[in-house]
Amino acid sequence: MQCKYKRILLKLSGEVLAGKEGKGLDFDTVTTVCKVIKECAGMGAQIGIVVGGGNFWRGRSSGEMDRPRADQMGMLATTINSLALQDTLEQLGVKAQVLTGLVMPQVAEIFTKRKAVEYLENGSVVIFGCGTGNPFFSTDTAAALRAAEIDAEIIFKATNVDGVYDKDPNKFADAVKYDELTHSEVLSKGLKVMDSTAASLCRDNGISILVFNLDDPQNIVRALQGENIGTVVKE
Repeated sequence: MQCKYKRILLKLSGEVLAGKEGKGLDFDTVTTVCKVIKECAGMGAQIGIVVGGGNFWRGRSSGEMDRPRADQMGMLATTINSLALQDTLEQLGVKAQVLTGLVMPQVAEIFTKRKAVEYLENGSVVIFGCGTGNPFFSTDTAAALRAAEIDAEIIFKATNVDGVYDKDPNKFADAVKYDELTHSEVLSKGLKVMDSTAASLCRDNGISILVFNLDDPQNIVRALQGENIGTVVKE
């Protein structure tokens, strides 16, 4: 099978790893996703992953809690998910490395571009934990930042919908799906592809985004092969 992309950044939500339970980790689901990642790595793709932490904690729903502290708790949640992905990939025989945006040497190495690229070129899947390592930034922004830093060709944003719509397709039967958009259209129309910081970062660095449904994890393979799925955002 032929890869259209050599180096990708895969953005996974924490909720994806929770399966039908909607919270915590469902290791049958984690294993299913990791088997597809293994297949992609076997095709020769270099894969970086940013994973959210919403299956454990969402800083924005923390009520009156200090926002930076709430966001730090979210960063720890992403690290739990990162370690789960690493362990499952290793059990499947795939080299995997977690690099974090916060210093936690007993758990994982701190992120640097040099380390990340070295691991990617040596055949490891690299999982980026702790978001950007700073409060007030989402894991979508972390995905855009890490994609820029490792020179990824594209961000694969795996979601629970099959692309980008002009309004919520779960609420409006007449919602229209876009096949292709520009970053500027995403920002001007206020479309919920990524938050505005992440979208601006992708636009300014010429990083394309492919939004597709992860209900069928094989969509990651299809995306890697360049099949016409989801919505492409590019400038």
